[in-house]
Amino acid sequence: MPKTTFSREEIRALARLSPFELKDTFIRIAEEFQAHQPGQKDKSSVQMLNAGRGNPNWVATGPREAFHALGYFALSESRRVWTADNLGGMPERKGAGDRFDAFVRQHPELPGIDLLDRCVSYALDRFGFDEDAFVHELADSVTADNYPVPDRILPHTEEVVRAYLADEVFAGRPPEGNRLSLFATEGGTAAMCYVFDSLVQNGLLRRGDRIALMVPVFTPYIEIPRLDAYAFDVVLVNASSMAGTGVREWRYPAEEVAKLEDPSIKLVCLVNPSNPPSLALSERVTNQLKEIVATKNPHLLVVTDDVYGTFVEGFRSIAADLPRNTLLVYSYSKHYGATGWRLGVIGLHDDNVVDEMIAALPQSEKDRLNERYGSLSLEPEKIGFIDRLVADSRQVALNHTAGLSLPQQVMMVLFSLFGLLDEGQAYKRKVRSIVRQRLDLLLEGAHMKIADDPRRAGYYIELDLLAEAERVHGEEFAAYLRENYEPIDPLFRLAGQTGVVLLNGGGFDGPEWSVRVSLANLDDLDYLKIGHHLRDIFADYAAEWRASTS
Repeated sequence: MPKTTFSREEIRALARLSPFELKDTFIRIAEEFQAHQPGQKDKSSVQMLNAGRGNPNWVATGPREAFHALGYFALSESRRVWTADNLGGMPERKGAGDRFDAFVRQHPELPGIDLLDRCVSYALDRFGFDEDAFVHELADSVTADNYPVPDRILPHTEEVVRAYLADEVFAGRPPEGNRLSLFATEGGTAAMCYVFDSLVQNGLLRRGDRIALMVPVFTPYIEIPRLDAYAFDVVLVNASSMAGTGVREWRYPAEEVAKLEDPSIKLVCLVNPSNPPSLALSERVTNQLKEIVATKNPHLLVVTDDVYGTFVEGFRSIAADLPRNTLLVYSYSKHYGATGWRLGVIGLHDDNVVDEMIAALPQSEKDRLNERYGSLSLEPEKIGFIDRLVADSRQVALNHTAGLSLPQQVMMVLFSLFGLLDEGQAYKRKVRSIVRQRLDLLLEGAHMKIADDPRRAGYYIELDLLAEAERVHGEEFAAYLRENYEPIDPLFRLAGQTGVVLLNGGGFDGPEWSVRVSLANLDDLDYLKIGHHLRDIFADYAAEWRASTS
């Protein structure tokens, strides 16, 4: 039988694990709770509520139907070229547009065909694409009969995704006169790995260098810098503002952001909107960052992960305000319910300080890099950082087979075009309303307060349990908890007594007594139940405290 009871010393030791590893312990405990409910003939009726997962329980169906409809068209194109048993040819470019129009007319019953047609028509109208070239790129790519060429991202794909980001991540106001170049990656996680690796390979970061993290933050941003290959000296910029007694604001005080004025800090990483507090940067912090780069730390590199940006009305990435200094990471996973597709991009504006800093490296470093990339070009020093990322992702030697798979790039195009259409905007409003309804239900059940904030995405919520204990019962109760229990003790109680699985906020470099609740992956009323369970657990603590003082 799995171990389900733990001493305080064991809990303290387990707290050193990543929250995503510790979660497995909570799941085992919750499964044991589920399996040993007295009087339950059907154990599955006692539900484990795992709100530790960030994977949403919705999917965007329309773009997926369009993808499969495109597949049927592409196969008709293949069979047109070469027909044999289970064998076809490579789709042909000439006349592809007319044949696509005919296919749409001939197959009105095909699920997704109408949306596919409107996506193609929108792209032709907005971007002025040659229809044969665009339709052929789609058909050939969904067939997946070629390596990605160019390897960084396909030409039409880049233009469509750039427009999607301009509308959804830059609030329709991209930087003027500075084009955003994109590298299509296997989701945001691959993008993170590529960015850290290439910055080191190109001598812009060295082992032991000082970087900053705006915390709380997605745990891998904390754990990657600690790896022996990097061993960075990490400065934490803490979202420590309080909106009142026991109500954490999750905002960055000016004095915390001012840490980035130190020119020894070469890089700052942030998730915007944040994970887990789920708040977009305020205008005040954005302006402070712009001032720091303009006056104190002009070569500060910014890595911004904007996967949750679509959940905030009017969101505008820091990459739009600091285009020369920022590497943008974006993933389609959460908005479209597409974590399994592994779709992401790294964006870097063509005029950027990264290339400027590479050009200013000592000659010995330039010689080293020219040798590293010398097999790719007779003038390797002219290879921009965005293309060095691509080469480094395949150890340079396999650059000729680099790039995101072509069907994945097609899905990225269809998600983007759908998002730019009216029905995509309606879908966006719907998923926003889903997470906000769940947040309301959670707070209703828990009887907890959070700060009102128009920049809240609401995909997650981070609850400071110790601050809440002080708000409801006073400092003496909070002190009792600190003295007698480990900060993750409430999570063990939740799993063992209610079957609820949450993640520890301390694992995201948030307050040790905070918890992260994903508002994306359970049914609406489950969050009301989780709120009730949280309240009951703290009622138990309060009863123990009162008994100890009587």
